[in-house]
Amino acid sequence: MSEAQAPVPAAEARSVAVGPSLVFERPKAGERAVLVDLDIGRSTTEDDEREEFVLLAQAAGAEVMGSIGGSRATPDSRLFIGSGKAEELKALVTATESELVIFNHPLSPAQERNLERLLECRVIDRSGLILDIFAQRARSFEGKLQVELAQLRHLSTRLVRGWTHLERQKGGIGLRGPGETQLETDRRLLSTRVAMLERRLARIESQRAQGRKARAKAELPVVSLVGYTNAGKSTLFNRLTEAGVLEADQLFATLDPTLRRLDLPSGSHVLLADTVGFVSRLPHELVAAFRSTLEETRGASLLLHVIDAAAANRARLMADVETVLAEIGSHERPRLEVFNKIDRLEGETARLERDVDGRPVRVWVSARTGEGMDLLHQALIDLTGGERLIETFTLEPAEGQRRAWLYRHARVIEDQPLDSGGWELRCEIARVDLERLRARLP
Repeated sequence: MSEAQAPVPAAEARSVAVGPSLVFERPKAGERAVLVDLDIGRSTTEDDEREEFVLLAQAAGAEVMGSIGGSRATPDSRLFIGSGKAEELKALVTATESELVIFNHPLSPAQERNLERLLECRVIDRSGLILDIFAQRARSFEGKLQVELAQLRHLSTRLVRGWTHLERQKGGIGLRGPGETQLETDRRLLSTRVAMLERRLARIESQRAQGRKARAKAELPVVSLVGYTNAGKSTLFNRLTEAGVLEADQLFATLDPTLRRLDLPSGSHVLLADTVGFVSRLPHELVAAFRSTLEETRGASLLLHVIDAAAANRARLMADVETVLAEIGSHERPRLEVFNKIDRLEGETARLERDVDGRPVRVWVSARTGEGMDLLHQALIDLTGGERLIETFTLEPAEGQRRAWLYRHARVIEDQPLDSGGWELRCEIARVDLERLRARLP
């Protein structure tokens, strides 16, 4: 699309603010925005990707007034879009009285500054947009620290004569300092803040590592939910655990990870972890900042890849998730594909698909209606516990801890006290748990 497009419906407006005010003296944050999305080289932006870009802008609180499209063989080194397209963009910004321009592309600091001077309004790229959404949605202390660190790392590359107050040496009566320019002062303050955030997050990561060690000692398998944003992970998590996590039909509705114990019908237990949703071209600053949170996926016994079965572009979304998993080192973890939202597909029913060896590989469910949850439970039992056996255990009076272990890890069918003061337990137990128990025997 080479011509400026008419305004599209907008979500309820809120201010879009990128970066802490102590670093940049930005103009007042704008709400009326123009979107820019070009086809670069041979790549062509699909309609669903353009729609996602609009949804991202609206999720940040922008009122989308119009959009500019087109194609280029390569980005322009000065303005990214070229001088002619830049004048077209300026005319649209003026006509719509927009205060913000959002690019669905990564911009260099120089391109961003040149565009802001020409358009006389704020300009942000895709990374800045996603960072802003994360800043609005983070609720936990750790999440806020992670987002702030990602923002500062992103802004650190843009502290190059961004505004007029950065161009002058401090001076004048009562203003002469040790010779440090405002730019150098900002860089020093930013690096100090980044170092402090990294120390705080390192302490939190140490606590997380201790928690993972404790869970490993408890021998509970960890199952992590992963998937594209808005695939229904939080709804599925609530359906399985009744955790009460926020559910909303919007991008990045929840950011903070949640862990809950899931009791399976077989009597076995797993720890279920809900993680942040993925998106195509996730900013590297966010991947780095949220690495400790995403670490839960690297140590998981099983990944539940939640997929929006009703999405027309689900193949691309699945590929984008695989890309992020590879980037964080989780691509080799065992996984089960969970095709969610079958209630939106006419004629689709819940089913469990297995490979040639009988191992579950795909399950079709509806987290909203609960259809197929029994099949998902069965798949989890098969993948985390394997074959289940009926065994009888005779325990001495001093083996109370072993008896408690059986109650935690097996389904106790019958528990009979013995005259000696011990117990005889008849249990249904997974073969892997039985092997663990035998390994613990003296």
